[in-house]
Amino acid sequence: MFTGAMVALVTPFSDSEIDFKTLEELIDFQLDSGIDGIVPVGTTGESPTLSHQEHKQVIERVVRAVGGRVPVIAGAGSNSTSEAIELTEFARKVGADATLQVTPYYNKPTQEGFYEHFKAIADQVDLPVVLYNIPGRCGAGMTPETIARLADVENIVAVKEATGSLDQASEIAMRCDITIISGDDSLTLPLASVGGKGVISVVANIVPADVKAMTDLILEGDLASARQWHKKLFALGKNMLTLATNPIPIKAAMAMLKMCSEELRLPMTPLSEAKKTILRKTLEDYGLFN
Repeated sequence: MFTGAMVALVTPFSDSEIDFKTLEELIDFQLDSGIDGIVPVGTTGESPTLSHQEHKQVIERVVRAVGGRVPVIAGAGSNSTSEAIELTEFARKVGADATLQVTPYYNKPTQEGFYEHFKAIADQVDLPVVLYNIPGRCGAGMTPETIARLADVENIVAVKEATGSLDQASEIAMRCDITIISGDDSLTLPLASVGGKGVISVVANIVPADVKAMTDLILEGDLASARQWHKKLFALGKNMLTLATNPIPIKAAMAMLKMCSEELRLPMTPLSEAKKTILRKTLEDYGLFN
């Protein structure tokens, strides 16, 4: 359930409101492209600027639209343990298959705090948990030792590694058998070399079939063939995370491809015109305007 190509789905907006019609069109596109899993209301889904009610509405609508065809791993994390438990329980109630739990942000827990936070969620709600380790956005991150401790907790089944460190991933793999998933498109193949089993992908919003082609080869153990896809996807995936803060570039790309509006909620602002020129050239070079 927690391997292969999984899309970190954007949340489309129209006139400041969630555009549910477009959201369902994006889900259909993902399913038609053979995606292995859908991950709504994570960082890419702009969860920080959704109200709790909107957050729950997106989870429910995605679960309903997917209809059990692939797993839905709902973003349900928070820097408040009680809020994370509430969102996780809601996700369970409406039929999500698992939740993605980001490391608590801003309040910078100790390693013991991380452990107790995730353990409380896993203990109180009977739903698989995918840990999301992204210290660059949260102010603090989990060590491999903490992740290995959490791997012994029932319901904690995988970790989305977005530290950018192959040493970190290697040490996790050395210490436990938790499923390791890439949180950076450009590192999906390198991470596979030390045990990674797939990606929760930003670029899969626009090229899901290509991301899946690469992860299928990774899971088959054919890293040489997967390398060809890595080379093709690299510039596209890298730009989505380096031209500006995610999800600014992917929303701009999707607008260029007429998939959804580039609208974001403050404090996120649209991609600059100069960087849009770079992005458009990247999309052209990839062949997305053909």
